[in-house]
Parts: sequence; C-alpha cells; structure tokens
Amino acid sequence: MSFAHPERLLLLLGVVALGGFYVAVHLRRRQAVAAYTNPALHHLIAPQQAGWKRHVAPALSLLALAVLLVTVAQPTHLTKVPRNQGVVMLAVDVSASMTATDITPDRISAAIAGAKHFVAQIPAGIDVGLVSFDASAQLLVSPTTDHGSVVSAIDTLTPGPGTAAGEGIYTSLSAIEAKIGATALAADKAAGKVPAAVVLLSDGSTTVGRSVDQASQAAAALGVPVSTIAYGTPDGTVTVEGQIVDVPADTQAMADIARTTGGTYFEAKTAGELKNVYAHIQTQVGYTTERRDAGRGLLGVAFVALVGAMAAALALSARPAAATSAPQRQALR
Repeated sequence: MSFAHPERLLLLLGVVALGGFYVAVHLRRRQAVAAYTNPALHHLIAPQQAGWKRHVAPALSLLALAVLLVTVAQPTHLTKVPRNQGVVMLAVDVSASMTATDITPDRISAAIAGAKHFVAQIPAGIDVGLVSFDASAQLLVSPTTDHGSVVSAIDTLTPGPGTAAGEGIYTSLSAIEAKIGATALAADKAAGKVPAAVVLLSDGSTTVGRSVDQASQAAAALGVPVSTIAYGTPDGTVTVEGQIVDVPADTQAMADIARTTGGTYFEAKTAGELKNVYAHIQTQVGYTTERRDAGRGLLGVAFVALVGAMAAALALSARPAAATSAPQRQALR
C-alpha cells in the first residue's frame, strides 16, 4: 500500500497526543485517589466496577480517528485489471523436433492444446495474432480480436523441417508494427509503455534464418518484450531417415531472448507444466497493473469502530450505580 499524500500521515501524531493525554488524565486520577490515607475508602471514592470496559469507548474512538486520518492520506494499492487494448503475438515452433514423444502424446499436440487454451483466456479487447515457424516463418493470423479464428488456425499447425526462431520473432514484430503503426509504437516506447508482447514457444536451436540474437535486439529496440517457453525434456528424440536424433530444448537461447527483450523465461517439460506456464503468461499479457483507491475499506473500519465506541459508551452509562450503605456514607463525611 502507498499514499498519494503521505505527508498527511503526520496528523496521526495528534491521535498519539490524544491517547497520551487520556492515559495521563487516568493516571492523575489514580494518584489523586491514592492520596487518601484510608485505602479502605478508595473503592467508595472511585468505584472500579466498570474495570477495563470503561476504556473501550475511548480506545475505539481513537482508532476510528486514526483510520480516518489514514484515509485522508489517500491510500492506494496495486491491482490487476484486464487490458482494454493491446497486441499479443503467439509464435509457435512447428519444426520436426516437435514430433518428439517425450511429452504425451507428442510435443506438437500438447503445444496445440496449450496454445488454444491460452488464446481462449485472453481478454476480448486484445488483438491476438499467430505465427508458426519451421525452416521459415509464416503469419497465419494477423492480430485480431476474433480469437476464434486464431484458435482455428492453431488446429492447423503441422510440423516441418528446420527451425527459424529468429524469423518467427521478426515476423511477429512486423505484425505488431502493422497493427499499431511504427509512429505510435515509437511514441509508446518513449512513454515507457508498449501495449504489445510476443510469446515464443520453441524446443530447439535455431538452424536457419536470422539469429535469435538479432531478433532479440530488434524486439528490444521496439520495446516489445518476448516471453519464451523452452518446451521439451533433455531426453527428447526424433527419427530422421532411420536415424535417432537427440532434440533437447535449447533452454539457454530461450532464456537469453527473454532477458534481452525484458520478457519472462519459462521451462515446460510436460503438457501440464505448459498449461500452467500459459496461465501465468496470460496474467502478464492479458492484464495490466493499476493503482486503485484503498480508502473505502478503511472507511468501513472507521465506521465500525465508531459504532462500537457508541455502543460501549451506552452500555457503560446504562449500568446501575452501586448503592452506598449508611455506614459508608457516614465514613465519607
């Protein structure tokens, strides 16, 4: 929690002073009672029948005042809210290595299921696009709010030879520029807030096309973060022309892309992990963090405290006064 006007919290010193004054008055009263030489008469001069209960109303009143003063300082808190607009490009590796069966039923099938679930959860106001890449990159769906068309296109993904992850990033960036506009994108970057992101899923090293290092630098220059998912286990293999070829996930390359562009890096070795990764990314690209007023809840606390103080005061005033016997009255004369 933070405050729009933290300097107003200095008013709480007044509450502390009032509390100290109340304690001082109470202690002075006890000292005055103790000044009488006959301790047996103390309970007649200052009856203690209410005990600690007589302090409840003042304490609640001070609490209510303190909370109200905190509210005056305009407290705020961070909260996630759905984005009203933005562009998310989903770039999916469909290279031959995605046919590896180290993930059930195979990498490409699990990737398709996870990607479809991811797109279905993105807020309706965000444009979503789809890029696939093997030996080259293809823009399958330009950024659109028709998420159903993206889901349909994901179902058509089929594996091919080669891995051009760098080209996949470049194609995604071109689609973002075409949607937002180069001038608007530059203005957003200057303002420190680019409403666009790329989510890249790949399981292998780039073998053709421009390097992922070049693509990462291009994304960083535009201010577009690329969140990466290294998909697959270290033991993944595929059969190529009768030969078994190892296809472990290139975790280092994926981590470098995310670090360079300001995105987030993930690893997924099972279909379940991939679904969890997509769920986490969805909260990043589908929502933004805004400061919201936190004063309403505090006003409720202050109101309850005031009602409690009034109830305590009424309950105490309604208690019958203790009767004083004749000998006691005589002793007080």
